[in-house]
Amino acid sequence: MNYNLERMGLRPFFKRLMPERRHLQQHRQLQVLGDILHDPDIFHLTRRSAAGGVAVGLFLAFIPIPGQMILAALLSLLLRVNMPLALVCVWVSNPLTIPPLFFFTYKFGAWLLNEPAKNIQFEPSLSWLAETFAEIWQPLLLGSLTLGGLAGLVGYVLVRLLWRLAIVRKWEERKALQRDLRKRM
Repeated sequence: MNYNLERMGLRPFFKRLMPERRHLQQHRQLQVLGDILHDPDIFHLTRRSAAGGVAVGLFLAFIPIPGQMILAALLSLLLRVNMPLALVCVWVSNPLTIPPLFFFTYKFGAWLLNEPAKNIQFEPSLSWLAETFAEIWQPLLLGSLTLGGLAGLVGYVLVRLLWRLAIVRKWEERKALQRDLRKRM
């Protein structure tokens, strides 16, 4: 069946969020992927691909590693989900949100490991990063993977649910319109 998603409002909403296909295909860091970027499946906006793209992006947004966008692109290619949505959702962690996000994931990971969270004073230096990371990497990684997985799962379910609700609403509107037309005849 062909659902008219344009009139449902979900497709235009997601299209506003997504970067244009040609911009991604011309992106300097994504050029290493070559012709794979021309695969239309990673740009289609379906319930499955949109939910998968959101899940991939939200999961990686919580992982404290450089190159999250490249990983989002590679993972979306591997899973054949919507790459533009994955790339947009990675930006949940941005220069403004990274400090509180990773502080919270560290605290959560320490709580999961049942160890006290250390009082860490941030210093923007490589020596601080090397010394402090050695002390906090386990709770940070556990908290990041757990909360990233949870955020990805919630994003996936939420997109699928909202998409389904939009389809049901449209079907109900169509049935109501058909009932009205039958009454007029």
